[in-house]
Amino acid sequence: MQKGKYVLITGASGGIGQAVARKLASLGWNLYLHYHSNEEEIQALVKELRNEKIDIISLKADLSRPVEAVHLTKHIHTLHSIVHCSGTAQYSLFQDIKEQEMDTLWNVHMKSPMMMTQSLLPKLLATKGSIVIISSIWGQTGAACEVVYSSVKGAQISFVKALAKELGRSEVRVNAVAPGVVDTNMISGFSESEKMEMKEDIPFGRFAYPSETADAVAYLVSDQSSYITGQVLGVNGGWYM
Repeated sequence: MQKGKYVLITGASGGIGQAVARKLASLGWNLYLHYHSNEEEIQALVKELRNEKIDIISLKADLSRPVEAVHLTKHIHTLHSIVHCSGTAQYSLFQDIKEQEMDTLWNVHMKSPMMMTQSLLPKLLATKGSIVIISSIWGQTGAACEVVYSSVKGAQISFVKALAKELGRSEVRVNAVAPGVVDTNMISGFSESEKMEMKEDIPFGRFAYPSETADAVAYLVSDQSSYITGQVLGVNGGWYM
């Protein structure tokens, strides 16, 4: 149990973010829950987790605007871990994607997480904490029609590896989880036939449950992974090795 420890979870209203919150709450973590527009989901999650007898603080910010991301960090006091779950997908041919869409993907997946991490680093150095970024299988191998998304997810992995080296002497660990296809609202735009085709390519023959990504996060922020840093943990059912 991690009684007394505090974790910031960005994108906590999303499918993976909610699963991470539930898992860490069950282990005794106190939660800072970031959200942008889905306040109803956050309120429902806070109500659900009240029985865990932990501190829960919700924080609103638009991570497509890095200035809001930095402002959010001013409301955080004691901190032992950050789990960057915020993300948005964009499906289109590369030649059709607009500059504004590129900027949004970059800010949400990279610039805001980097600036938040930089702002909160003194707190993590004080507690010898940990950072986990939810990247993607596409950051490892790339995907057609998701070129910019794949690029920012790949940048997250490079950030993890570089920052882990820089913070190693300080015993602040930095890792990534790279899920394959997770059964969340992010895939709601695909037809049933498209989903079936994807499942046929996955050795396990199914999509990941959000809880399976959350289990990987729980391991990486725990003392059980005390000598693990700079790593990318694939949770993809054998789709990419």
